Amino acid sequence: MRSKVATRWLAGSATAVAGAVFALALQVPNASAATNLSLGAGADGSSKASGTSYGNVIDGNASTYWSPSGSTGTVSVKWGSATTVSSAVIAQASGGGSITGWQLKNHDTGSVLASGSSAPSTINFSSTSLKKISFVITSASGTPRIAEVETYSSGGSTPTTGPTSSPTSSPPSSPPPGNPGTPTGAWPSSAGSASISGTVSVSGTFDGGMKTYCCIGDGGQGESQDPMFKIANGGTLQNVILGSPAGDGVHCEGTCTLRNVWWNDIGEDAATFKQTNGGTSYVIGGGARNGSDKTFQHNGNGTVNISGFYLKGSGKLYRGCGNCSTSHTRHVRIDNVLVDDIDMLAGINSNWNDTATITRVVVIGSATICGKYKGVPKGSEPSYLGEGWNDANCKVNRSDVTFR
Repeated sequence: MRSKVATRWLAGSATAVAGAVFALALQVPNASAATNLSLGAGADGSSKASGTSYGNVIDGNASTYWSPSGSTGTVSVKWGSATTVSSAVIAQASGGGSITGWQLKNHDTGSVLASGSSAPSTINFSSTSLKKISFVITSASGTPRIAEVETYSSGGSTPTTGPTSSPTSSPPSSPPPGNPGTPTGAWPSSAGSASISGTVSVSGTFDGGMKTYCCIGDGGQGESQDPMFKIANGGTLQNVILGSPAGDGVHCEGTCTLRNVWWNDIGEDAATFKQTNGGTSYVIGGGARNGSDKTFQHNGNGTVNISGFYLKGSGKLYRGCGNCSTSHTRHVRIDNVLVDDIDMLAGINSNWNDTATITRVVVIGSATICGKYKGVPKGSEPSYLGEGWNDANCKVNRSDVTFR
């Protein structure tokens, strides 16, 4: 799988003129390929300019960024438990001030891991176990824009970075983190039961150990049910089975990662994405069954990236909200999924310039692949415009879909 930073480099020399990027790499000998640990971590900082978010530096999307409220400030990546970090890449988006002084700190101890007075080069540094790493801008010619803070563990290679472009509303083309494999329709075995009586709030990473968490709500389609899990911006929910009833499933308050999450009964919605930072949320592997309407509801903006997922018996895999209180342009990327007995794969609002990029889909039975709607103000019902193939909104070829 090509790394995000490598993909940016391959984007071409034209982007090099448009963007400005620097990379900070803390390297260990005999390194090999690594996984970006920032994806699924949390983020915070000292200040943020209007319209930017700390979560933008960990969303895997070079088109979004964080800026401090002035020329100096701090942005941090944090984990729920000690994590070994041996390299980092800081990508600066174009259009901001030039950084003239910086430090990378172990926030746990306050020690300075590296520092510089200009765009930094590779710096040798031994692996460090920490819960929070901070990039501190000590001086700049204006207000900087930080697109990504990528972190890598011991044994990881020094990432190769190239230029990023100015922020756009286009969805990212890079593959999602993780390798969910090809869905087969097999359902996982539960490792036991965990009883809950109300919403579980998740900050950082919550690993359920493949236990079945149960139960809240009534299993119906009521719009006011509480979620079983509420994920903070940048959080990860993984290795969880949601029992029945599961209320309104999972709420992602910002960008989030749902990895190997299974819904025994979809109920109202399996997950609702509320992000407003323009970033990307990931659904990696997992599956859902026994639904009557939407599986993944996208109320915020940005992109939802679904890969390696299995859906059995539902209305839609994905729906971009067509009548929420705030109208957004939304994007979805669906790849390597298996669906059985559903009505529609993706529903988008073409009048709001939504896009659905769809590849490697297997459909058991029949289904509309990409349905286009006319989004409307809250209180009205969106109208269905028809199915799209290989056009500006529905980026899918018939050869990408196999019907069985």
